Amino acid sequence: MDTAVVESVTNARGFSEDQILFREAYRNFLAEEIVPYMEQWRKDGIVDRSAFKRAGDMGFLMIWPDEQYGGLGDADFRYEQIIIEETLRAGCLDWFNTLHSRLVGPYFQKLGTPEQKQKFLTGAASGDIILAVAMSEPDAGSDLSGMRSTLEDKGDHFVLNGNKTYISNGINADAIVVAAKTVGADSRHAMTLCVVERGMEGFKRGANLSKLGLKGQDTAELFFDNVKIPKENILGEPGQGFYYLMDGLAEERLIVACQSAAHARHGFNITRDFVMERKAFGKSISQFQNTQFKMAEMDAELEMLEVYIDHCVRLNNNKTLTANAGAKVKLLATELENRMMDLGVQLHGGAGYMNEYEISRMFADARVSRVYAGTSEIMKLIIGRDVFSDGYRSILD
Repeated sequence: MDTAVVESVTNARGFSEDQILFREAYRNFLAEEIVPYMEQWRKDGIVDRSAFKRAGDMGFLMIWPDEQYGGLGDADFRYEQIIIEETLRAGCLDWFNTLHSRLVGPYFQKLGTPEQKQKFLTGAASGDIILAVAMSEPDAGSDLSGMRSTLEDKGDHFVLNGNKTYISNGINADAIVVAAKTVGADSRHAMTLCVVERGMEGFKRGANLSKLGLKGQDTAELFFDNVKIPKENILGEPGQGFYYLMDGLAEERLIVACQSAAHARHGFNITRDFVMERKAFGKSISQFQNTQFKMAEMDAELEMLEVYIDHCVRLNNNKTLTANAGAKVKLLATELENRMMDLGVQLHGGAGYMNEYEISRMFADARVSRVYAGTSEIMKLIIGRDVFSDGYRSILD
């Protein structure tokens, strides 16, 4: 990569030269190892396990664990931000590598015993073990206290019963962090996290669910019928699972924001290219004032969002990203993403409604971002409570 380009990007967004070079290497990896297969994987309804293994072999899957577990050891969230941005730039949103590596993986880092870390972190970093997390149930989405799955202590083991739904990586996953109510506890928030592994007796998967978008992402229902959970598969302290889940939500929402902003920027870029080529009344659509005004507004909003996301990434690296800031950045990013996809379809005209055009798929893929990791309405509740709290202060106060 040209030195001037490296310096320009580094100065503009604060990426180090090592991070810029990492971006280039990961971009090349995607182009060679992932992009050529994505369309087939969408037809299959699932990304082949080889994608995780290829990324693991190249050191691009879980980069943050200590070197003894297969990571780089000192890779901060900016590296994951690069992975997210480049994955989205390449049009591979429905490969949920970041769910595996940055959303589920850290549970083992924060809560795992040395034996759990050795087994699950090492396997996840290499791509031999694919990870998922199971929280949602038919009656427990945003409100986890409505969870009905139970985990009962039987002395030398636990027994898990219940079912989960809409679980991403649900078909591919080899190790699933499952949240369940602790039997016998007084508090409605008393939950325990356990690791369910492929092949455990009583664990079954439903069909790969058919969805509006994200066609290559495997999403499934999971069923647990008296599944015996060894003591060594309990993550953290029994009964504390709810608080462990809440502790990771700010970063989870930052992850979604990074994805949504990168997705929106990619949608902007392909729409820009299209309107510069498409003609109406003897000239390109880009020459019409309406097109210029709409795209100008979107470009300005996207750039402001990208700056705010970089700010939130710095907060996250400093461990000062609050639940309120996480809610704000997710709300802003996902709402803007969906407005961009709607604009993209509109400016493509009839072509935008055709599946052969990328913007059509992106429009469908974007819709779920306002739902998962907390709906836009939940984000507004979190922000609103802060606005009207006694300790309210703006970022500039």
